[in-house]
Amino acid sequence: MFSLTGKVAVVTGGSGALGMSLVRGLAAAGAQVAILARRAEPLAALVTELQESGGQALGIPTDVLDKAQLEAAAAQIAAHFGRVDILVNAAGGNQPQATVTPDQRTFFDLPAEALTWVFNLNWLGSVLAAQVFGQGMAAQGSGVIINLSSMAAFTPLTRVVAYASAKAALNNFTQWLAVYMAREHSPHIRVNAIAPGFFLGEQNRFLLIDPESGALTARGQQIISHTPMGRFGEPDDLIGALIWLASEAARFVTGIVVPVDGGFSAYSGV
Repeated sequence: MFSLTGKVAVVTGGSGALGMSLVRGLAAAGAQVAILARRAEPLAALVTELQESGGQALGIPTDVLDKAQLEAAAAQIAAHFGRVDILVNAAGGNQPQATVTPDQRTFFDLPAEALTWVFNLNWLGSVLAAQVFGQGMAAQGSGVIINLSSMAAFTPLTRVVAYASAKAALNNFTQWLAVYMAREHSPHIRVNAIAPGFFLGEQNRFLLIDPESGALTARGQQIISHTPMGRFGEPDDLIGALIWLASEAARFVTGIVVPVDGGFSAYSGV
């Protein structure tokens, strides 16, 4: 029921910390994986790793905000694997210039270009990939699209205004696209999202870990104190939810957002 043998999966943002773990999880479940990412070196290393372990993988340097590059990647994947069954939109992130900090940037100082970049990366990049790869799913009458949201979409976190707004929009888009694909094209096309809680990554490490001491910042300690499981998430913690949503085990599941947050959203603080 949870096997992905014979399925072809595309993962955007596949060279990031979370994306790499998702790619490995899909490959371990039997999928052939096409990995899209901007950084060529980690992309090539991941492809080599999967191939050496007996998997089938293809890496294509791609900017998810460039629809022409996505279309070129789709053509290359079609020529190599023949079809796409699963799309995982894992490209996303934040940047310091779009983040409020008491000692450097107030909300009024955030530059429009930084806000736009973060919003587009987290929302528009997923929309464009869904257009390009979803069209093939519509033609074949089946497929799965899984967006990578965030718990910041439900209760906006302080400081990351563009990121939280974009993830909230992504949740709405996930529901919209689930209805559209099922009603307009095929009930065998499912669209869902995974919402990680607090996972350490390149984009948020500076907010949670002091670079000099390596200790938790006040913000990082506050998060851990409000996470019942008492730790940050690890990339592999997402694999179970991913395989469930991608497989026939979730064949009647569409239009939902699954929290993977160690209980953060369930804890009131008292």
